[in-house]
Amino acid sequence: MPHRSLLKCFVVLASGLLLAGVAQAQNWKPTRPINLIVPWAAGGSTDQVTRVTAAELEKVLGQTIVIVNQPGGSGSIGTKSALDAPKDGYTWTAGAAQDLGTYETLGSLKTRISDWHLYLTVANIQVIGVNPKTPYQTAKELLDAMKARPGQISVATAGVTSAGHNAMELIAKATGVKYRHVTYDGGNPAVVAAVAGEAEVTTQLAVEQADMIRGKRLRPLAVVGDKPLELEGYGTIPPLSQTLPGFSAPTNYFGIFVPKGVPDEVVKTLDRIWAEVIPKSEALKKYAASRGALFAPSCCDVAQKAVFPAIQANAWLLFDGGKAKVAPDTVGIPRP
Repeated sequence: MPHRSLLKCFVVLASGLLLAGVAQAQNWKPTRPINLIVPWAAGGSTDQVTRVTAAELEKVLGQTIVIVNQPGGSGSIGTKSALDAPKDGYTWTAGAAQDLGTYETLGSLKTRISDWHLYLTVANIQVIGVNPKTPYQTAKELLDAMKARPGQISVATAGVTSAGHNAMELIAKATGVKYRHVTYDGGNPAVVAAVAGEAEVTTQLAVEQADMIRGKRLRPLAVVGDKPLELEGYGTIPPLSQTLPGFSAPTNYFGIFVPKGVPDEVVKTLDRIWAEVIPKSEALKKYAASRGALFAPSCCDVAQKAVFPAIQANAWLLFDGGKAKVAPDTVGIPRP
């Protein structure tokens, strides 16, 4: 019957148009360079992994990704630039999700983790590293010295909310030690400060300390967690839980963050890339293996769920330590 044939043709045509629309939504082709703001200094953990990731994305998107280092405000200044930029899909930012999720608690930037599309690449691990000229050979010796000389031993980090500061605050909470906090505009400057003797200790990430550890310019005492770390070219770094039984730290995920409100085709394209391309990236796998990081790509709801424990721990640690201006439970972060 003619009308049935016509209806069938219409259904086929509509299905084809729908599939074509879906395919088009997942194949965004940027027509100009993308600005990717790294809100920390060059050479640090965020800068390192973001540059590797950007090179992988350029192959797929066929467009240049310009890395813009904009440090300051413990990452909040560069993040604000991305948040305030036109929502056209051409301005992204990067970093640790636990930082992004605690800016509102700190009072430095009104944004929540749910305001962003998360594209995670690696999980980073903090390490207690000391200048080789210091007398500390073990984590126990360092902690004993901090107890004996409260507030006198200097610890270099990338600032309040940074991975290094978060690690030292976890240690202080578990042991009651007091330390002298020396802040820098990124993890790399903090590590260099410890190497130069400006500070005795750094608790920044393994990826930032790896070369200095291999070159014997820093002495690693412990991983800030409950699992040892095998660092390529060095060996095994023991977990702090050997010194402090029961000690653990939430997983610290890093990645690229795109503010919500950008065109749907941008999000769909990045979702597809994170499902099909990034998990197969040999460059990112090699980076993680050589720098002491965990290769852990994810996006979407999975990523939101994965990062929340570290955000909770970080936000409440800051609040309980008197460093936060806003109670976490008033901005959607219940106490863990």
